[in-house]
Amino acid sequence: MPFTQYIRNIPGYPKEGVIFRDITTLLSNAQGFRKAVDALVQNHMIEEVDLVAGIEARGFILGGAVAHQLGVGFVPIRKKGKLPWETISEEYELEYGIDAVEIHTDSIPEGSRVLLIDDLIATGGTARAAASLIERSGGHIVAASFVIDLPDLGGRKVLEDLGISVTALTAFEGD
Repeated sequence: MPFTQYIRNIPGYPKEGVIFRDITTLLSNAQGFRKAVDALVQNHMIEEVDLVAGIEARGFILGGAVAHQLGVGFVPIRKKGKLPWETISEEYELEYGIDAVEIHTDSIPEGSRVLLIDDLIATGGTARAAASLIERSGGHIVAASFVIDLPDLGGRKVLEDLGISVTALTAFEGD
């Protein structure tokens, strides 16, 4: 399935020299969205999964749909300060500073098998921070799945070096 046909390329966003890979066109296309969710689910039908964790914001949309299809719960991984209960936080580096993601302290029971979902893996900073939160909470990451991999930025390798199995539905070289 060529998922690239559903993804809009926006040159020069958020800055010159970058091509933004926009999945809102995939999400708004009923056939594309269903095929993406079905493919993400099929990649993990043989693994035992207790929870799906999705990274804010597009990972919520995809992760929620995957969790529903797998018949398991969903854990939102949010930007710092967005969750209303007690949280744990993990910082990660951005090109121009530091950001953080958080989860509720009680969102992942000890020993839970967790599937991590997001729309895109680039440098791996956010995904690595999310993986750290899951592990610190007592969960075990069975895999991480993305719609898009930007292999030249090395994010897949960052996760694989942590022992995490990574899948992506499509890749864009040179970005």
